[in-house]
Amino acid sequence: MLLLPLGYGCVLLWQERAWRDTLPVLENLPPAQASANNERASFNPDAIASLLGLVARESLARSTEALVLRASFVSSAGDSRALLAGTEGERTYRLGDTLPGGSVLRRIEVAQVVFWRNGREEVLPIEMSARRSLLPLESGSRAVPDTSATLYLQPTTDSGQSD
Repeated sequence: MLLLPLGYGCVLLWQERAWRDTLPVLENLPPAQASANNERASFNPDAIASLLGLVARESLARSTEALVLRASFVSSAGDSRALLAGTEGERTYRLGDTLPGGSVLRRIEVAQVVFWRNGREEVLPIEMSARRSLLPLESGSRAVPDTSATLYLQPTTDSGQSD
């Protein structure tokens, strides 16, 4: 019984050797040359990061759009908007909207918006007005407390309510 598998293995080895002897001999072949089509392009992580919207902030160019960012409304629910003023007036834009200059609104952040224009990202920061809306108190002046605000914050007694 043990000789049957051993004999079958010998027959298979004899057939393998006979098959290999029939193969042509490839001795004088030139060395394989790498073709330009088979070469892989070098890995560029910056290109992949740009496709995913991950670009270093210092590499963003300032936008040349004729727009001014007046306000940005950033929502955690994904419905962020930007109030942009241009030659045609002010208008709110959402992500993906096309602007009058042909740019596409790509990101809305608290202090800036990012456009996609001419194959690159451009940033437009928010424009702060030169005038200040809140003025600091001077140390020598004494502020008079406003009593009208406390009028509405005092509890009232209502005789009609029961405990």
